[in-house]
Amino acid sequence: MCGIVGGVTQRNIIPILLEGLKKLEYRGYDSAGIAVVNAENELERVRSLGKIVNLEEKVGERGVFSNSGIAHTRWATHGVPSTENAHPHVSGDKVAIVHNGIIENYQVLKNNLIEKGYEFSSETDSEVIAHLIHSNINTEEQDKSKALLTAVKQSILSFSGSYALAVLSPLVPGTLVVARNGSPLVIGVGFEEHFIASDVSALLPVTQKFIFLNDGDIATLTSDSIVIYDKNGDQVERELITSSLTSGSTDLLGHRHYMHKEIYEQPEAVRNGLEGRLIGDRVS
Repeated sequence: MCGIVGGVTQRNIIPILLEGLKKLEYRGYDSAGIAVVNAENELERVRSLGKIVNLEEKVGERGVFSNSGIAHTRWATHGVPSTENAHPHVSGDKVAIVHNGIIENYQVLKNNLIEKGYEFSSETDSEVIAHLIHSNINTEEQDKSKALLTAVKQSILSFSGSYALAVLSPLVPGTLVVARNGSPLVIGVGFEEHFIASDVSALLPVTQKFIFLNDGDIATLTSDSIVIYDKNGDQVERELITSSLTSGSTDLLGHRHYMHKEIYEQPEAVRNGLEGRLIGDRVS
């Protein structure tokens, strides 16, 4: 299963994205990448095969800096492991996306987009998402934030399958649009910064407050706001949950692999489960 991390902050997002990807290593992956809106308000993308340290080195060489970005670890489904097939996928210089899930009708969508003149550089089902959103953006709309949100809403109506999706565009710097259906996506709530991920473990270094999106939800995130819409397009509130997990709960902490770690953590897990429930010689 692929992993997603993203965020909008008042600080450099790059270390957060890279650390988040490392927290998702347990999912397995063959490639990784990030996309950001840089200081020149341009999309900047870096992708690599293999270990996340390879991506980290490339990012360091490029000197990438940004307050908003998305990142992804890929486990190949459509298309072989390659840099071209790695996420994020882009459409022109206006849309970047990361996606977890499967778009079952991607070939039909791809054929339609090719007829409109879009060119594909990957073998993935996910690239159609970037081009479809790009094709649906109303460039005449003065409110670019509304234009991007509307384009995402229109695009997901065409999807058959599952998706956890994050969209970044220099048309709306400092903003992420996210959506989910059948694949997990969580929002991390910070102080003047917000994050998204496919798993809370990726965000534990920066927050313990989370909003879990429902199937069909779409949300717009900035550093100081979260606006969520349900599958009917109505603005809704979702419960804010404070997790008891810590960053150390998901680290290997010297163990060879996660199963090895879980075996050795069993006594502590039992103690934590019984804490506050033991009264004398009975469990309350």
